[in-house]
Amino acid sequence: MWPMVKSYLVYFLTGGIFTTLIVALEENGSRLLSGFATLMPVFTLVAYIFIGQTSGGKAVGSHAWFVLVGTIVSWVPYMVLVAYLAPRIGPKLAIGAGMLGFFMLAGIYLLIVYHYHLFGEA
Repeated sequence: MWPMVKSYLVYFLTGGIFTTLIVALEENGSRLLSGFATLMPVFTLVAYIFIGQTSGGKAVGSHAWFVLVGTIVSWVPYMVLVAYLAPRIGPKLAIGAGMLGFFMLAGIYLLIVYHYHLFGEA
């Protein structure tokens, strides 16, 4: 059990370090670096390293296709909503509207994926 706890701690710290780095860079006026750090696929990077170790390359490949399509279906509309609405209604309401759209589209996407057994092991 201890190796699993250590792995979870590594996942947690990795995500927290990148989140802190992004916010710190933005607050200090380093928009280019904060933008670059934001674009890094931190969660999939860490997850795929460990998924690959436990389940192999086929599982990582299948999951990558699942996430890629899901990103197009739900994350892209989320970002469009936030970008469009933030200057008009403020960041908090825009993020709320974006998250609502994200969860609706992601939920529909997941229902379709699991109903039709798409992406193998995703």
